Amino acid sequence: MKKILIKTIIFFCISLHLACDKDFLDLEPLGEYSETNVWKDLNLAETFVNKMYINVFGTPFAAWRLSDYSDESHFVPDWGTGNFNKGLITSDNLYTWPATYATAHLNWNSLYANIRQTNIFFSKIEDIAADDPDFSNRLKGEVYFMRAATYHYLTTLYGGVPIITDVYGLNDDFLLPRNNYAECIDFIVSQLDSAAVLLPESYSADRAGRITKGAALGFKAKVLVYAASDLHNPEKNGAILQGYTNPELLGYTNGSSADRWRLAKNAAKAVIDLQTYSLHAAEPAEGDSIPQTIADYFLSKELTAEDIITIHYTPKTSTGGWVDPVIASNPNGYHGTGNQNPIGDLVDDYEMKDGSKFNWENPVHKANPYLNRDARFYATVLYEGVQWATRPSDALVMDPYSRIQTGYVYSTNGTMIKAGLDTRKGPIEDWNGSYSGYYLRKAVDPTISPTDGKKQDIPFRYMRYAEILLIYAEACNELGEDAEARTFVNMVRKRAGQPDLPETINGDALREAIRQERRIELAFEDHRFWDVRRWLIGPDASYQTHGVDIRYTVDRTQVASYRQPDGSTWGTPVYNRIEIPGDLRIWHNKLYFFPIMRDEILKNDLLIQNPGY
Repeated sequence: MKKILIKTIIFFCISLHLACDKDFLDLEPLGEYSETNVWKDLNLAETFVNKMYINVFGTPFAAWRLSDYSDESHFVPDWGTGNFNKGLITSDNLYTWPATYATAHLNWNSLYANIRQTNIFFSKIEDIAADDPDFSNRLKGEVYFMRAATYHYLTTLYGGVPIITDVYGLNDDFLLPRNNYAECIDFIVSQLDSAAVLLPESYSADRAGRITKGAALGFKAKVLVYAASDLHNPEKNGAILQGYTNPELLGYTNGSSADRWRLAKNAAKAVIDLQTYSLHAAEPAEGDSIPQTIADYFLSKELTAEDIITIHYTPKTSTGGWVDPVIASNPNGYHGTGNQNPIGDLVDDYEMKDGSKFNWENPVHKANPYLNRDARFYATVLYEGVQWATRPSDALVMDPYSRIQTGYVYSTNGTMIKAGLDTRKGPIEDWNGSYSGYYLRKAVDPTISPTDGKKQDIPFRYMRYAEILLIYAEACNELGEDAEARTFVNMVRKRAGQPDLPETINGDALREAIRQERRIELAFEDHRFWDVRRWLIGPDASYQTHGVDIRYTVDRTQVASYRQPDGSTWGTPVYNRIEIPGDLRIWHNKLYFFPIMRDEILKNDLLIQNPGY
């Protein structure tokens, strides 16, 4: 009885307090803004828009990279990427795809959540647009871009999807069928055209990373070159759509392929004609180190005339090693996790400096596979013997020269007697080394050590002028304008110090050369995953991956260190191409598109599933 009395008194006191404090229920949560307040203030509306950026671009600098799902790199821990790469995904299970920082935004739910945000913006912005028309128009331009980019990823993953521009409430009928692919592309282009009209041509340095007019026009070129590609061309995609009763959802069913390529060409030319952008260090000066110049470009915190869309980071935006290349990409001999490692098949695709193909069957090439290669190889890949960052103190005593060690020293009787610091048997960390014998250099800051507790804040180059030149060249080639195509490919090659493509390369051979150029120039920049699909080359890009085995042989049973005291190696290395254990990639044609997950199909019976699922 006493307990009941006490509770009654407490309740009475609280009730009295609330009755006296008439504003109690009107209090705003500290540190937060209500939706009502957001749409009273353009600065708060800008904060609302800012959140869309990560929803569209994700975090490309992650422990998992999009490259791990293509024939660029091998993800050492696996954690399900191997199952994805074997084509085992279903409408119930995408394995690691939804769980990674690099790909979590690339799925139906996340993308449509962002579409809802863009639609909310457009439903509210007019309430405050008159406060500062220039400010609000700029925000509108950014959100037109965000809506276009989000629908681009939806259509690239799934084909035609429902186009939604309204904000649905709980009591609304939001069950809609998929629009066809052509309608989606037309809508995306219209959004980008609207964005380009409203956006400024540039921003001050303190607003770097915001979308500009050139970014909208560049993204339009990307959208149109994807749309014109084989995957969506009824003259090319019949084999993968065989028996599918709704081909209009996954590509064009009429119209001219040449017209679509011309639209892509004109879109790229519009960016070129802005005369705002140019290749960084387009004219290599005699005596300059071209590999170092290229490497430095990807390490620059300052933007250059080549940068069109950049994703910016600060140490605060990083989550441990999960979105920090210093930890995730550095070799294990530096106390990095070395998660995504270039596969040997990519390394082999880098040309020789004279423009000829590298070939393991060539005894000269095999004897020294890293000599006289395309400068972009040296700017992208860490390999046996190359100078890298200063080792952490515990490793520096074993390697005062700070050169990558991915090989092994063997005695003449065949016994391994010393493992390189950066191998899976090295003395620093013997559990997370590369299986391929390579590590990633591109955009990894060598001035920060994984043991420093610091994180790099270099921007990710999401779109740059080199991509626009290659889009233009690709479209020209498809239209039979091969001389023009070669001219623009050669601009990119010249910056890398590679010779021009011969004038005798035309037609199909030139198409392959352009595709090869994209593979090399844009490596680890989140292009290859999509290029494999839009070019319908899935089977060619799925295979047992390879790495390299490197051995030194000495006539003794012990050596004190991996290298001799003067830094030289124990004799001449022997290189052999080997298979990466467990990394057999298998292609199924269903992989050209993602499945609409079963729970979405069950919620909306108007949705038609993609073939193979």
